[in-house]
Amino acid sequence: MPTSENFIGLMSGTSLDGVDGVLACINPQGQLAVQSHAFTAFDAPFKAELMALNQSGPNELHRSALAGNQIARHYANVVHQLLSSSGLQPQDIAAIGAHGQTVRHRPLEFDGNATLERAPVGYTLQLINPSLLAELTGIDVVADFRNRDLAAGGQGAPLVPAFHQGVFGRPASCVAVLNIGGISNLSVLHPDGSVLGWDCGPGNALMDHWCSAHTGAPYDDNGTWSATGRVIPDLLTTLKAEAFLQRLPPKSTGRDLFNPSWLQTRLPSDTPQPQDVQATLTEFTALACANDVKRHAPAAQELIVCGGGALNGQLMQRLAQHLPGVQVVSSELRGLPPLQVEAAAFAWLAAKNLRRETSSLPSVTGARGARVLGAIYPR
Repeated sequence: MPTSENFIGLMSGTSLDGVDGVLACINPQGQLAVQSHAFTAFDAPFKAELMALNQSGPNELHRSALAGNQIARHYANVVHQLLSSSGLQPQDIAAIGAHGQTVRHRPLEFDGNATLERAPVGYTLQLINPSLLAELTGIDVVADFRNRDLAAGGQGAPLVPAFHQGVFGRPASCVAVLNIGGISNLSVLHPDGSVLGWDCGPGNALMDHWCSAHTGAPYDDNGTWSATGRVIPDLLTTLKAEAFLQRLPPKSTGRDLFNPSWLQTRLPSDTPQPQDVQATLTEFTALACANDVKRHAPAAQELIVCGGGALNGQLMQRLAQHLPGVQVVSSELRGLPPLQVEAAAFAWLAAKNLRRETSSLPSVTGARGARVLGAIYPR
């Protein structure tokens, strides 16, 4: 790519709220400037179907294929919004980076003593029909970003720390970047350019589920409902005992672990006030993230928060409370609004793919080496 080119990045995360898309101009050095942002929401029945597909169920192969087609149509709708708002045509876009909708994520820990031919490989499943997306938009699509890293013995997630380094890294200080979607993941950007990253635990997934079940709202707007409750100490202790939280990186997780069934088995036998459970879930989410910052990024003086969780004022307040001496700020104050960061990352990953440049980080995923991520589906 001798000059800057336009890319579109599309992301539908574990929050299951819908699709965020950005149109970004990316230069040969990987520097990115977002030109426009668009969003389309999933309706309630489709969100429920995606939630159901996170677990085994009847006729799930057929239902997953149909859901992948529908995801592609949602993605195409966002692409058309971006083209319309920018005045660009499909031929003006080098490629679309399309993440797809994760419904299973089951990586295995790599056994360093196993031969390459017999090394265990887990799996990850992101629903999307990238060929249909290419057909609907007339633009090359890059998709299936995670499986190449899994094939190399990695976790396949998180994929955004390399992008975080390019956008938020600083040569003079250690910076931590926390993405709070359905699941939370942390990137640690050291001043020497080295990067660590892993999934901390739940993000919005448990809070959104509880809020929806008890208020009918899809999420706790600004954490207002949570702020009316009190933390339940015994429940918080039970939640914090989850073994995943104690594991050392590299590690990744998803709704396979942190789901309504996981929560239900840990609720007390008496009937707590719903707002108290919400307050406890908010505190649990904040602690899972803050404790990882303390353990693995003690030199960090700033925590940049992105994803939907950055819009939850109560959660941001609890993070700041648990991280005295660390400046907790929204990514918007560092040049990229919270709901644009992950979509921008997949535009950036698509650009790396077209240039045949590696974009995975063995220091993050535990893979045997860096790999070129994604597969191209021509228009």
